[in-house]
Amino acid sequence: MIDRMISRMLDTLRQKRPLVHNITNFVVMNFTANALLSLGASPVMAHAPEEVEEMAALAGALVINIGTLSIPWVDSMFLAARAAEKRSIPIVLDPVGAGATRFRTETARRLLDELPITVVRGNASEILALAGETTGTRGVDAVHGTEAARSVASKLAEKSNTVVAVTGVEDFVTDGLRGYIISNGHALMSRVTGTGCAASAITGAFCAVEPDALMAVTGALVTFGLAGERAARSNPRPGTFQTLLLDALDEMDGTILQEGVRIRIA
Repeated sequence: MIDRMISRMLDTLRQKRPLVHNITNFVVMNFTANALLSLGASPVMAHAPEEVEEMAALAGALVINIGTLSIPWVDSMFLAARAAEKRSIPIVLDPVGAGATRFRTETARRLLDELPITVVRGNASEILALAGETTGTRGVDAVHGTEAARSVASKLAEKSNTVVAVTGVEDFVTDGLRGYIISNGHALMSRVTGTGCAASAITGAFCAVEPDALMAVTGALVTFGLAGERAARSNPRPGTFQTLLLDALDEMDGTILQEGVRIRIA
């Protein structure tokens, strides 16, 4: 049932080719854009305050990623999000490195508290920090497993009226009431920079075509995780794997999804 729903979402995405507006970090822009293109969406990377409101208004989804923060970029994030809010455009927040520095953590919390965020996607350490739990990070890398953040994620989702996705060896997705655990993915995905950011961008693409945010996130993470598994079949090194991951997103279809989905109710 879920595999057919995800397949339908993917077909709709490729038919509509939604514009996904990314205010994201310098490190991942190229890979994120290529991941969206490979999947079938249309990416734009725009962060100048002079244009973000217009760009957000044109988009099917807005993805805010705090990976390389600066005050002007934070201002742009709020401007774009307010424009998206006026048009009921879904907003995905990726709180990269929350918990590592005060500026990063406080910015992530402000975005969640003051904006109508549709989805938060982060690793366990980032979600714990966002919820105000005592935590630590290794730069932008997680030091906690998904299981450690499950109860906190459920409470955060209910409190903030959002969907929270905790990604790791297994992914946990919840809206505070419903929840899924996704087992698709491969260890090589943690050895290529930007895979988490790409997952957030792909989540934005699915949210642009599916109004049920929980199902949109679930579909996005299953699709991306399964692409990672297929990219790793030939046991490549990280550099080759990144290219193969884009190819796997391009070749993803309903048959592959139906054969490969590994998901259970939480």
